[in-house]
Amino acid sequence: MATTAPRVEARGGENRREALLDAAAAMFATKGYDGTSIRDIAGAVGMLPGSLYYHFKSKEDLLIAVYRKGVARFEAAIDAALGGTVDEPWQAIEAACAAHLSILLDGGDYARIVNPEFVRSFPPAMLPTLNAERDRYERHFEKLIAALPLDPQTDRWLFKVALFGSLNWSQTWYRKGRYTPHDIAAAFIGMLRLKQA
Repeated sequence: MATTAPRVEARGGENRREALLDAAAAMFATKGYDGTSIRDIAGAVGMLPGSLYYHFKSKEDLLIAVYRKGVARFEAAIDAALGGTVDEPWQAIEAACAAHLSILLDGGDYARIVNPEFVRSFPPAMLPTLNAERDRYERHFEKLIAALPLDPQTDRWLFKVALFGSLNWSQTWYRKGRYTPHDIAAAFIGMLRLKQA
């Protein structure tokens, strides 16, 4: 569920920048990129539209910053889940998947914006930059998949694509209460692991 960004009175640069990111994420998620104006975002934090350019050169730069913050939330969740204590490869990939799902399914604006389906609605000229951020994030999973004891015939790139497809598609059918992110991750990894038996 999208949230409405609160009006922020803080004058500090970093606080104001974070407030702009949160407001932009909320508006991009609800109104779309094209339907959101700089005036809308600035107004949500009590700022004059021209003042926004002190923090971001353009609406495009603001979207990229929002996307990067969204990706960083996923990365932080994975780092916390693994924490250097999960050594068994299947347990590690399951923990990473559960962390990914915990952010993806939290109903937040940032999670919606980094969803591949939503990204397709952004201006085509921005896609190379956004895709580079996505690829950097996916390398965390590529390392985990490389450590899995998969059958030699298994194409690890296709394994990754199938895994991400399953994880990200859950955002369309998930309803809080029946399954937890950990339940879903355990089921998905369990099915993939069975195929290797």
